[in-house]
Amino acid sequence: MTSASMIVDRKTQRYDRQLRLWGDHGQAALESARVCLINGSATGTEILKNLVLPGIGSFTVIDSEKVSGADVGNNFFLDADSIGQSRARVVTELLQELNTDVSGNFVEEPLQSLLDNDVEFFRPFTLMIATQLSSKMLARVSEVCVKLGIPFLAVRSYGLIGYLRLQIGEHCVIESHPDSPMDDLRLDRPFPELLSYLQQIDFNTQDGFQHAHIPFLAILLKHLLEWKASHGGLPPKTSKDKDEFRAEIQRARRIKEDGSRAEEENHDEAITHATKAWHVSSIPSEISALFADSNVDNLTATSSPFWIMVRSLRDFVMAEGEGLLPLRGSIPDMAADSDRYIRLQHVYQERAKHDVAAFTAHVHRHLAELGLPLGTISDDDAKTFCRNAPFLRVIRARPISDELASATSKLTDTLNFHLEDPDSSVAFYVLLRAVDLFFEEHGRFPGAGDDQVEEDIAPLKQYVVGLLTDLGVSQHAIKEELIHEMCRFGAAELHNIASILGGLASQEAVKVITRQYIPFNNTFLFNGITSTSSTVEL
Repeated sequence: MTSASMIVDRKTQRYDRQLRLWGDHGQAALESARVCLINGSATGTEILKNLVLPGIGSFTVIDSEKVSGADVGNNFFLDADSIGQSRARVVTELLQELNTDVSGNFVEEPLQSLLDNDVEFFRPFTLMIATQLSSKMLARVSEVCVKLGIPFLAVRSYGLIGYLRLQIGEHCVIESHPDSPMDDLRLDRPFPELLSYLQQIDFNTQDGFQHAHIPFLAILLKHLLEWKASHGGLPPKTSKDKDEFRAEIQRARRIKEDGSRAEEENHDEAITHATKAWHVSSIPSEISALFADSNVDNLTATSSPFWIMVRSLRDFVMAEGEGLLPLRGSIPDMAADSDRYIRLQHVYQERAKHDVAAFTAHVHRHLAELGLPLGTISDDDAKTFCRNAPFLRVIRARPISDELASATSKLTDTLNFHLEDPDSSVAFYVLLRAVDLFFEEHGRFPGAGDDQVEEDIAPLKQYVVGLLTDLGVSQHAIKEELIHEMCRFGAAELHNIASILGGLASQEAVKVITRQYIPFNNTFLFNGITSTSSTVEL
């Protein structure tokens, strides 16, 4: 075995489970990622731990703080011997021990200094992650990330609550991995090869074994064509029609010598999956919206491969697809003899290959028109795009700095809607902004000083009321007990909440880096008091 193959084999064994989730190309994206973490807090190290283990390329920790007793108390990556040392250095060294394939660096310069004097320092990063930032500093980092076009994930743990905020501009996802995608079988609009397959099956001359192993898709298609022929070309519409359709399949079972119907699993499957017969093949509304996007009609040499392929997909739908997306080419498992199942599978796969070839031709045409090399979009990329065409998604999240600078009608409407429920987790969004206003004036967070909990409640409430007024939601009030809780938290970063948020944040980071799965849009709020959460667009 060569040294190269030994490395590949070791990597495959080490990352086997995640390779099943996002494939070789997803792992390659992860291994080329450069992640910047602002603040090596308990939350920050939990996030990086969950990115170092699956093998990101490199990380850099920016932190000018020294390790304190409080850090040792809530951060599993620190111990008493770390007190007084550079938090950035200690955290980096310990995180690197988790995976020697990952490169770690640290910067002890204050964040404020980097933002003021060396913004270009951040340009090489694939993803920026910041923890425990106040609203004011959050806005500064947000602005830099917008300027440099870097995705930004902000995470904050505060007592028993916390949030994740994601700023990604335009994020295009091809492999969204839906939980239970509908099978693309085209029984309502059978293509010629599928009809030819059905014609080769003589249902009347099959012996008992053969009849019991006809693929249920063939059974459904046969009965659907017969139904349409006797109902003006229409499929079953009403509940009565659908019950009768199933009854016809039931009557198609072979009759045994004693006069009873044979127990044929394939007919059971056909009855169970009868809805596939009248399922209407169509283009999902999300994909139709993409076809209408201005990026599709205004392709340039700087357009991303995603939008070039969306344009090519629309061209396919209008031409070869006859109003439908490329066939995905997969069929469900079913009770059938191997020969006919494999032939049916081959029918779908060959049609899918035909559609991929037609789609790829459109891609090549657009690349040539734009003066781009054909290798800009590989044939494998085109195939992957076709297979996932029904599940394409685009997320556009506006800058966090814009939201913090001034209230917009969208923010006001969203807060008004959610705060109608006094137990909504969105209340904590307002409370976290209020504690930052408190900090700006007092130089500490409410409840963080000695014996300050009770006397900080009234002034914090004033900040909450003022903020609600500024945000245009003064008709709603935040529950008094929640204001008390914020003072009681005293800005503490609890290790269990940090661990939960760290796990959630690392999952979203992987989604952003690999461009697979669908990340949340804008804001995720976690309430550890009630163990509930919510996602909102602010």
